[in-house]
Amino acid sequence: MAEVASPYGLFGDDFLSPLRGSGMLAGGGPRNPPEAAWGSPVRVAGMEHRHLGRSGLMVSEIAYGNWITHGSQVEEDAAKACVAAALDEGITTFDTADVYAATRAEEVLGRALQGVRRESVEIFTKVYWPTGPGRNDRGLSRKHIFESVHGSLRRLQTDYVDLYQAHRYDHETPLEETLRAFDDLVTQGKVLYVGVSEWRAEEISAALAMADQMGLDRIVSNQPQYNMLWRVIEGAVIPLCAEEGIGQVVWSPIAQGALTGKYLPGQGAPSGSRATDASGSGFIKGYLTDGILARVQELLPVAKEAGLTMAQLAVAWVLQNPNVSTAIVGATRPEQVRENVQASGVELDEDVMRRIDDVLGPEVERDPALTRSPAHRP
Repeated sequence: MAEVASPYGLFGDDFLSPLRGSGMLAGGGPRNPPEAAWGSPVRVAGMEHRHLGRSGLMVSEIAYGNWITHGSQVEEDAAKACVAAALDEGITTFDTADVYAATRAEEVLGRALQGVRRESVEIFTKVYWPTGPGRNDRGLSRKHIFESVHGSLRRLQTDYVDLYQAHRYDHETPLEETLRAFDDLVTQGKVLYVGVSEWRAEEISAALAMADQMGLDRIVSNQPQYNMLWRVIEGAVIPLCAEEGIGQVVWSPIAQGALTGKYLPGQGAPSGSRATDASGSGFIKGYLTDGILARVQELLPVAKEAGLTMAQLAVAWVLQNPNVSTAIVGATRPEQVRENVQASGVELDEDVMRRIDDVLGPEVERDPALTRSPAHRP
């Protein structure tokens, strides 16, 4: 399979939506409180929740992300409607980044969350990619991390972010400098937890060893691309993270839409789809080979027999991995959000999982070397 490109690329009165039906509005605890170890799901408003790694933070097992939608692909009114749908469906976790839509995505998300009680949601953002023309407007130097988080907080209209993630590994900054900067932000209360995105197993391991040695705040999450077709984290990253208590916050569980079945082999992309949009087409094209699309079509009866749409099957597949804390879904329309959230709590039996593997076969990418960060800052 061809390699998929990397992305270069408050709150006031109506705060009860995420808690409707949760049993918490009357002063009691959650309807189904956790009874087992880390990772045991908690049902809240129809949405399962999981711990973020081994931390105490609970996140909705389906998160809403606005990578190539808010501020670019989707008009603001539609973006706000998608966020409202996410809240109504029990999603409490929202993922963005300073670089998305040249910082506009954070602004749109901040406005969309106006009227939501801050304590009822978890806001994730990231730092690394360029956010300005200067040589220090990128990377994981102390200077850029501090300037970037302040910009993110301003755009998101919040005093803190729940999770701050290193969007790639910075080979031009000492790891100690990055980890100390993150630790300082935690001490200051501007960041509650720290994580990484698209780091290799050896990079995560080095960060954990240094944090333990120096008494710095530990990484609690990794955000990799992960789906039925792209499984490069399974060989090394997931085993390490499972042992160290690091949860996966996975992006592209539907392979940018390729796993929905709407793209057909030998035919052009449907009008209005991500593959025809200038801001999104570069990221999906690696999946749109006739070989992949033909095999995806063979999954249609598997999804039908499971009582799921293709998108729901793809999201549910990701969530079968116990090391996954949450799967990020994006949307251009509220109905897409409502469809995707139905994958929460779905258990796929061994036969379904085996059939998926048998169908996709040689099209599955597993090479861990494909997880990599730029040798030099962009």
